[in-house]
Amino acid sequence: MRKLGVSIYPEKATLEENLAYLNLAHSYGFSRVFTCLLSVQGDKEKIIGEFKEIINEANKLGMEVIADVSPNVFGQLGISYKDLSFFKELNAYGIRLDLGFSGIEESIMTFNPYGLKIEINMSNGTRYLENIMSYKPNVENLIGCHNFYPHRYSGLSYDHFIKCSKQFKDFGIRTAAFVSSRNASFGPWPVNEGLCTLEQHRKLPITAQAKHLFATNLVDDVIVANCFASEEELKALGALNRNIITFDVELVDNIPPIERKIVLEEFHFNRGDVSEYMIRSTQSRVKYKGQEFIPFNCPDIKRGDLLIDTSLYGHYAGELQVALKDMKNSGKTNVVGRINKEELFLLDFIEPWQKFGFTESIKEL
Repeated sequence: MRKLGVSIYPEKATLEENLAYLNLAHSYGFSRVFTCLLSVQGDKEKIIGEFKEIINEANKLGMEVIADVSPNVFGQLGISYKDLSFFKELNAYGIRLDLGFSGIEESIMTFNPYGLKIEINMSNGTRYLENIMSYKPNVENLIGCHNFYPHRYSGLSYDHFIKCSKQFKDFGIRTAAFVSSRNASFGPWPVNEGLCTLEQHRKLPITAQAKHLFATNLVDDVIVANCFASEEELKALGALNRNIITFDVELVDNIPPIERKIVLEEFHFNRGDVSEYMIRSTQSRVKYKGQEFIPFNCPDIKRGDLLIDTSLYGHYAGELQVALKDMKNSGKTNVVGRINKEELFLLDFIEPWQKFGFTESIKEL
């Protein structure tokens, strides 16, 4: 099951603000929490006091908290990789190793008696995971998560992201990556120019970022990296279908009820005998056979347009299509809407027999 998560930085907000954010996220179906122990100061008791109340609240809500750490943090807190009781005392679900050790340590950590998950960095593109796997870890306790990048232009390239993610998926390791809220004002570091894994996501609506990550089929969990995402953003993410691409669309003002129903309520999948010009969802023409589809809006066609053939096209009447290229309109096809421009790139992820859907846009998130 694919999951959604949020991030909490205890030292950057009040306890009340953090607890309220956790409860709000939980109400919209979020079940993961990322938090950061990279810049800890003080003794163990102080650290436990700052984090435990937040983690306990998350646990009450059934949310899984993973704390980001590094070998330096282990040294500062006097923790050994052979004894993870400190993190058990925090009641954490697991720990994320920002830098990691040599491989054998990570392998040993996956056999901790508390069942803590050991999450490793996915973004470096080295043979780090292969090295850990050579030491025969307990794979059930090994998961992966990409980095996030607060500096503009410093995020991962798409090709590198795919390469790194496939390394983990090839071993069947659960994966995660980060998206950035436009509403948020802080993360763990002073720089605040968005906080995403993929650089191409930095200016996109948060829903488009999440849809893209899920569409790659290489990311299991999507986590909002910066704080605080707005309630509108959390609600929209919580409403996403995490298993199929659901495009945000704007429908034309004069769309008839039947055409609206076809777009928004029918089950869509691309035909197997694919066209380079359009995605074709043909079941609606079967269901509505005999229904008259009158031409009402037949301009020339642009990539991303939603099309429904009229009765002038005979047995094609009622078929829904999505334009992949600009085309001349014969006058027999209605343009009934359009995919939002920020999501046009997601059309490239619709393969033969791929399922997909549409949601009518209300406002940009």
